Amino acid sequence: MKVAVIGGGASGLMAAGRCASLGNSVDLFEANEKVGKKLYITGKGRCNVTNYSEPQEHLNNVVNNYKFLYSAEYSLTSFDIIDFFEKLGVPIKIERGNRAFPVSDKSSDIISALNRYNQQNGTNIRLNEAVISIEKKDNKFTLTTKYGVYNNYDATILCTGGLTYKSTGSTGDGYIFAKKFGHGVTKILPGLVPIILSDGYIKTLEGLSLKNVTLKAKYCDGLTKEFFGEMLFTSNGISGPIALSMSSYINKYDNVALEIDFKPALTDEKLCSRISRDIDELKEKQVSTLISGLLPKVLVNVFLNKAKIDPSRRNKTLNTIEINNIVQLLKHFAISYAGLDKLDYGIITCGGVETSEIDPHTMQSKLVPGLYFAGEIIDVDALTGGFNLQIAFSTGYVAGSLMGFKGVNI
Repeated sequence: MKVAVIGGGASGLMAAGRCASLGNSVDLFEANEKVGKKLYITGKGRCNVTNYSEPQEHLNNVVNNYKFLYSAEYSLTSFDIIDFFEKLGVPIKIERGNRAFPVSDKSSDIISALNRYNQQNGTNIRLNEAVISIEKKDNKFTLTTKYGVYNNYDATILCTGGLTYKSTGSTGDGYIFAKKFGHGVTKILPGLVPIILSDGYIKTLEGLSLKNVTLKAKYCDGLTKEFFGEMLFTSNGISGPIALSMSSYINKYDNVALEIDFKPALTDEKLCSRISRDIDELKEKQVSTLISGLLPKVLVNVFLNKAKIDPSRRNKTLNTIEINNIVQLLKHFAISYAGLDKLDYGIITCGGVETSEIDPHTMQSKLVPGLYFAGEIIDVDALTGGFNLQIAFSTGYVAGSLMGFKGVNI
């Protein structure tokens, strides 16, 4: 068969290589001057290719439409992906949180391996050739680029990515193609993106990194979510692992209540006992000294201002109500949600082609035979840790297998 793959990212390179390995004639169209531009910057240039864990663990980390991914996740597991790259000459190492990286810490090695995979199987990669339009007539697809018209494709696989990191070529053209073929596209939102806050003191905390804290959110009629780990204050809000993860859950809502638990390992009672002991030992010291033993120095005045306690007061003057207020503020430090950062700043795109219109076993359109989808163009997304690249590789592998193509026995 003759197959067109549109998009040379993680899902496109996997889909094209897999499809060509099965004896098909494959043309891969990439708008950029080279493939894998977004892959190059993932994992801060180190490329977190997957998460070394069972498929169910991957599904547990999918934010939207995890059920849709069951077949794909089990068709190409994280163990398969690691074996795939190692056979292509790229040894993989496992780090904290089961994150898998190339031993070289170079994303370019992953891209080179995917290029080799396609070269070995005969994929024809067309660089600097953005697809302008796709037509289907008499069961054949016709693609038009600025260089000409390409006819007689039996199948087309859309791997055009989302709308974040536009500099890497994610322009959203895949959504336009999908809509033209009658597919629905859900609202496009940023995922794994910094959170904007409206608190006046935020600028003074810029650069402050917190470890072992819990970020909590209440949204949408009482739904709650919380993440434990590290976060970072920026010039206008918060970022870091737990803030980025939280963003993917709250991005659909305007009314979100956020708070930080600075001492998640301590119950209210244990924290109260600790503070009482500290007060006994530091009776003549200022309250600012007491709080500096609990929080980073830059946070002390912000905290006490919020607690409405003069930082110059002596610890011995604190009454029971004030001590309890300090405990509650340490456990429930409210921050004012003002939205998410720009769409282009999202690590991934949330939203995309409706999963109900795609066969999860084959990635083939339920509306247009021979049209397939893979990767970020689909309305699926996951948390950080290698899970999103796993989705790209798994869905690309399944789409490239063309198992749903009518009349074809592979």
